[in-house]
Amino acid sequence: MEWIYEEGRIYCEDENKKLMAEAVLTAKTNGEIDIEHVFVDSSLRGQGIAGKLMEEVAEYLKKNKLKTTATCSYAKTWLMKNKDFYEDIISLDENEIIACKIDGKH
Repeated sequence: MEWIYEEGRIYCEDENKKLMAEAVLTAKTNGEIDIEHVFVDSSLRGQGIAGKLMEEVAEYLKKNKLKTTATCSYAKTWLMKNKDFYEDIISLDENEIIACKIDGKH
C-alpha cells in the first residue's frame, strides 16, 4: 500500500481514488496528537490493513517525536497491545477512557 500523508491524516486510495484506509489525527492543545478514527474499507477488512496503518501512524509519530492518545477504540487497543515497542509515543494521559467521537460511529 502506498500511504499518503496530509495534515491531520494518513490514508491510501485505490486506482480510482476511492478511500481504502485512513487514520484521522488531531492536534491537541497540549501539543500531543489524538488518533480520532481508523477506517478500513470493507473489501480489505480481515487482512491486517488497520494494523499496518497503525504501524505507519506510530512510525510517523516516533519520527516526529510526538506523543499520542486515542479516542478511536481500535487505535487505543492497538497502542496498548504494542506499548512496549512504542512506549515513547504514548501519552501519559493514554489511560483515560474516552469514547470515539467521530459522527457517533464508534
